[in-house]
Amino acid sequence: MKRALNNPVGRTLLRGLLKLNAKRYKLKNKKDKEVTEMADLNTIFTEMKNRFNADAAAGTDAVFQYEISDGGEWFVTVQGGECDVAEGSSDDATVTLRMDTTTLEEVMSGETDGMQAFMTGRIQADGDIMLATKLAAIFPVA
Repeated sequence: MKRALNNPVGRTLLRGLLKLNAKRYKLKNKKDKEVTEMADLNTIFTEMKNRFNADAAAGTDAVFQYEISDGGEWFVTVQGGECDVAEGSSDDATVTLRMDTTTLEEVMSGETDGMQAFMTGRIQADGDIMLATKLAAIFPVA
């Protein structure tokens, strides 16, 4: 199964499934656009937790803070071989990553390389930037 998704066609399929899943969890209210973005982010961060590779995270004790310009704040705590994802802001962030929802979706789907997005300014980072380079191994593209 991993090989089937580790190519451009597989990644496109995965991206489509993520979007379909996000649509399934849409809530209706006056601020529909805002709720849709939250649903998309919830799906992305849930998928991130599902992809967690404890072996790659061995020895890592960090809090990755995500500031999504069009969707709020989330943080991912990696500690003791476990991963926890929560909406909001952490006072203990080891590294803070700022980007928009589109960039996050593209990086998580494998469509865009995280380092390339950083080098082109689509992702800004503060804190232990070298730790951020481990994200691709800790949360590999399926």
